Amino acid sequence: MIGGGVMGEALLSRLLAQEIYRPEQVIVSEPQAQRREVLAERYKILVTPDNQAASETPILLLAIKPQLFEVVTQPLSPRVGQLVLSILAGLPLRRLEAAFPGQPVVRSMPNTPATVGAGITAIAAGSQAQHEHLALARQIFAAVGEVVEVPESLLDAVTGLSGSGPGYLAVIVEAMIDGGVAVGLPRPIATQLAVQTLRGTAELLQAQNLHPAQLKDQVTSPGGTTIAGIAQLEQAGVRSALIEAIRAACRRSQELGQ
Repeated sequence: MIGGGVMGEALLSRLLAQEIYRPEQVIVSEPQAQRREVLAERYKILVTPDNQAASETPILLLAIKPQLFEVVTQPLSPRVGQLVLSILAGLPLRRLEAAFPGQPVVRSMPNTPATVGAGITAIAAGSQAQHEHLALARQIFAAVGEVVEVPESLLDAVTGLSGSGPGYLAVIVEAMIDGGVAVGLPRPIATQLAVQTLRGTAELLQAQNLHPAQLKDQVTSPGGTTIAGIAQLEQAGVRSALIEAIRAACRRSQELGQ
């Protein structure tokens, strides 16, 4: 693994906890000395500032900022048969395959709930990636949540929806908490109510395979409180605002890949 940041550590911790890999099978390259010390102490793995040393493995996971891609990958020596996994937002397969000629490459887009094992990752295969490479990618990303396979043309859309989605939901939950405070609830109780409502609603939709409109109809009684609140949301354009947020994030992901 090159890059020992939040998402890299999320994958690392779950892969070790589920014994998909043992500590002695993992090497992480990380430029910050303090961060290297933390990872080595926490996970008993080999940590190095040397990207080349970390890249001499059967599987290479790139967990760096997209802006650092050229600087990090140019000095690396190609390794025949090595599977390259990328979690770099917006970076297209054509650039990944140019940096790793002849190697199987899988581009992916996880999201931050991966840090608690509740994420979802979309993967897209490069031209050299075979069934067994996709199976390995699925196994690795399944350690932090669900996995879906999409054509690369949809990965920017995935980034706009699920990659950036936790940020949108955090804003919504914060607003719900503030709304609770505005009508008299203590902030800790308002926070507990809002967070659990979000969690429970997601679990209900998934467990009962409900369309969101079905759930909305179930909780809106004629002349009741919920329909009054929903009418206000519609008047404020919340639905349109969320659609445009996803479009904007998708466009930004496309820009990052240029």
